[in-house]
Amino acid sequence: MLTSTYTLVALSVEQTTVRGALQSLVEDLHALPGDSTTLALGRAAQLCTSLRQIYDSCHWRKLDKYLVPALRRHTSAADGLLHELDQLSRNAAETIYVAEACVARPDRPVQREHFCGAVERCVAALRHRLEREEHELFPLARSVVGDGAWFAIANQMLAHDAYARERRDASGNSPGYATAGHGGAGHRTGTGAVALRGHDSHAPAWRTVPLSVAH
Repeated sequence: MLTSTYTLVALSVEQTTVRGALQSLVEDLHALPGDSTTLALGRAAQLCTSLRQIYDSCHWRKLDKYLVPALRRHTSAADGLLHELDQLSRNAAETIYVAEACVARPDRPVQREHFCGAVERCVAALRHRLEREEHELFPLARSVVGDGAWFAIANQMLAHDAYARERRDASGNSPGYATAGHGGAGHRTGTGAVALRGHDSHAPAWRTVPLSVAH
């Protein structure tokens, strides 16, 4: 029980980090000048990059690296919920493509309503996923995953953290959240950095569409 509690608390910290990054992005979006139907390309592209980095970081959460595989191994009870979470990730991916298309042509103005709507829909899909993970996936995992599996997950997470610390110490970098590949530079979105990208050779299972959040 203590091991499962430790693990779920550690996973909740990641959830909080992603929520903070999303909230910061929304605040930046709402701070855009409201006196025009178009946006400056540079500012829109910056927001779009921040959104992509937050979204990509979700691929590498410990939840997807360790908890979801354990659930899939130990029970089929989570299959329906995991499928629905995957769909939310695909929905987010589709809206990011829309936002990125808005800034892909430097010879065209960025339509404010179209761009902001896409960003807001992506944020909503990611937030919905986080909520369902916390209110449905975590309680289900607590009830169906055995003590031995929780112990293994906790060990994997501790090893992951130790490895990340070693890499930071070796490179002389301060703790941060990589967003552009393993060990990449961190990116801030107002109030904090986005979530840590893993160094595992096995991608999480939600990578089911190009650049999507995958299981």
